[in-house]
Amino acid sequence: MHEPDLTQRLAGAVADYRRTGDIGQLLDRLDAIARAHPADQLLDALTPHRDLQEVVGPVCEVIVEREPTNARALVALAQAYWLTGRGPEVVSEIADRARTADPSSAAAWHLWALADGSPRGRTERWQAVVARFPDDAMARVNLADNAAGLAGAEDDPVALKLAIATYEELLARATRDEERTAVSRALEALRGR
Repeated sequence: MHEPDLTQRLAGAVADYRRTGDIGQLLDRLDAIARAHPADQLLDALTPHRDLQEVVGPVCEVIVEREPTNARALVALAQAYWLTGRGPEVVSEIADRARTADPSSAAAWHLWALADGSPRGRTERWQAVVARFPDDAMARVNLADNAAGLAGAEDDPVALKLAIATYEELLARATRDEERTAVSRALEALRGR
């Protein structure tokens, strides 16, 4: 549980930023806040501000500077960097550090796969994620979508076969009518090639 002072300080910094738009002041305040509190308290206190990457990123930078193997902070930092357009190389490197720090972090694996700059690389990474987390439906959807994209972009029959097989698995696992309809349409499109 984080102390009320931390929650209030973060909320105050965010409120002032929203009122003034002064990013320099926000960054200074976030740095002071982050350096004064333990990582777990900071990460918990960031929850209400998780959609403000200009808040999450700087706080997580301080945490990662202090604790380079804090997987939770690395994942949050990689996500903040991804959402602010820092580029796939930087995000991939941070996500890979998070995977190493906590191999059970599906979020770290997802960011790592997402951040590969090439369609083939992304497809291969999503295959690794599905192998690691076989019940992860989102990973399976991303694998199917990336394999289908690779098949179309490079006229790759192996990728097409992988996309079809993965969509078939998704169809077999689907529990809602909307899921079955969407997957069936994707399969029809792929089989019609």
